[in-house]
Amino acid sequence: MAEAQNIPVGSTTTGSIAVAAESTVATRMSAPPSFDVADFPVPHGREEEWRFTPLERLRGLHDGTAVANGNGVKVEVQAPEGVTVEAVGRDDARLGKAGTPADRVAAQAYSAFEKASVVTVPKETVLTEPIRIAVHGEGGTAFGHQVIELGAFAEAVVVIDHTGDAVLAANVDYLLGDGAKLTVVSVQDWDEKAVHVAQHNALVGRDASFKSVVVTFGGDVVRLHPRVAYAGPGGEAELFGLYFTDQGQHQEHRLLVDHNVPHCKSNVVYKGALQGDEAHAVWIGDVLIEAKAEGTDTYEMNRNLVLTDGARVDSVPNLEIETGEIVGAGHASATGRFDDEQLFYLMARGIPEQEARRLVVRGFFAELVQQIGLPDIEERLIAKIDEELEASVA
Repeated sequence: MAEAQNIPVGSTTTGSIAVAAESTVATRMSAPPSFDVADFPVPHGREEEWRFTPLERLRGLHDGTAVANGNGVKVEVQAPEGVTVEAVGRDDARLGKAGTPADRVAAQAYSAFEKASVVTVPKETVLTEPIRIAVHGEGGTAFGHQVIELGAFAEAVVVIDHTGDAVLAANVDYLLGDGAKLTVVSVQDWDEKAVHVAQHNALVGRDASFKSVVVTFGGDVVRLHPRVAYAGPGGEAELFGLYFTDQGQHQEHRLLVDHNVPHCKSNVVYKGALQGDEAHAVWIGDVLIEAKAEGTDTYEMNRNLVLTDGARVDSVPNLEIETGEIVGAGHASATGRFDDEQLFYLMARGIPEQEARRLVVRGFFAELVQQIGLPDIEERLIAKIDEELEASVA
């Protein structure tokens, strides 16, 4: 596979290490995180963190001209017995605890929401059924805030399903108590005109485990910013992502894993397929190992499969290390075209071309689909992949 473009000078796709002099990652060279919109200048597209984003298609989310209306999104939560679901005001202490807005849109979302939804799983509660959160766009503009909190040694699976048409800016916080285990599946299956910009903040407690699976299919522009930090040693974070970028779509995933305490682990794997003119996928993977984070074990990887001419991928892994006392650290990024040899191999054994193409793409995504662990969601995603492939030859 060909190496991805836009890799920073001095880095490679084989896991090299860049030693940082300061506690900042190269792609975060703007204002520091803040809850105040005024602390962030209006982006113009020349900034490092905005240079890939089509600002003119954000419908005013970046410059303050977007105004919430009553036809934004409808949120419904289905939770098993024992789980608490609350609508809270801005003064709730849990809001913003997992992380601070890192850009102007996230700060705007934090400043503009009226009520936040807080879903709490009590300590030592092990759920056998997932919590399902349906976010359905109804054609308007909305700002939202969602908190998922797990008490100590609780275990839960949460599915957040985005559908319909909306212009949405949101923050989603995940608070994991000591020893807790949380799996979150966030599906972006928007209608073709939707705009979705969100920051996901996870604060992982001592010996806790956090797994995030982000699946992006729909929307005109989707820009997600998952961020992970640790509240105690022994924490583990797995960040998986799957995206299928179609003609004219812009899908951007910008990740940060901040190893800010000792003896924690992280693993990042994102894969994307692209087809059609002006299909644009962006993946930015930042991992920061602070000086106090001895014993860190981390790896990040991005793979992209380009199915047609006219598609573009920008993949930028960044790894900064401030201590030499680590278990391991590395990164990899690669982008390549559809392998005609694999297609020929299958067709030579009697498999029709379209079915052979479907099998190759399914195989490319298989390891990530299997991470979901929910048969209904897995079947839906496989069907969606097949639908996208069929549309490309229609």
